[in-house]
Amino acid sequence: MYSYRIEQAIRAAALLHEGQKRRGKVPLPYVTHLAAVAWIVSDYTNSEDAIVSAWLHDTLEDTEYTTEELEEDFGREVKKIVETVTEPKVKDDKKLTWAESKEAYNEQLKTGPDEALILAAADKIHNMRSIVEEYHGNHKAFLKDFPGDLNERALRYQNLSNILNRRLTNDIIAEFNHVYTEYKNFLSHVKKNSEVKI
Repeated sequence: MYSYRIEQAIRAAALLHEGQKRRGKVPLPYVTHLAAVAWIVSDYTNSEDAIVSAWLHDTLEDTEYTTEELEEDFGREVKKIVETVTEPKVKDDKKLTWAESKEAYNEQLKTGPDEALILAAADKIHNMRSIVEEYHGNHKAFLKDFPGDLNERALRYQNLSNILNRRLTNDIIAEFNHVYTEYKNFLSHVKKNSEVKI
């Protein structure tokens, strides 16, 4: 699907994320992730709001773009979808830890719109697939680029999987489950090869 609004979202995403790089062994322009997520979303829905949101899904988290600007430029529905998939960094004037931020994100998905669930699944499909493909056979580089507790990482993805499997009726859930299984296997191999408990 292509439309004027989607073109505007592509332009906004490219400008807002200009100069940002994707974390990984190869520092690709961040917009490559947004494009991949938008294509995955468009495989599973014709919702223009969902596709626009896919292009903009990290703007509130990673740029100076505000919720007010997002709503003014792309409407209330897009704002609601993007807010649902934005990881909160602060709650009650207190900075959240990585785990608290992930848990708050999962809580938002429990009541968020269906388009947000499709977008969350697409985002994680691309993130997990990228990690498995890029770090296959190079677990030390993965641990360096993605530091933190593997148990905590596995738990957060399991909690997300539980929410998506409970709420999503869209066919994207089958692809999510397939890639999630590959990701869990990857984490098990990392654990085995690095002697880090998972």
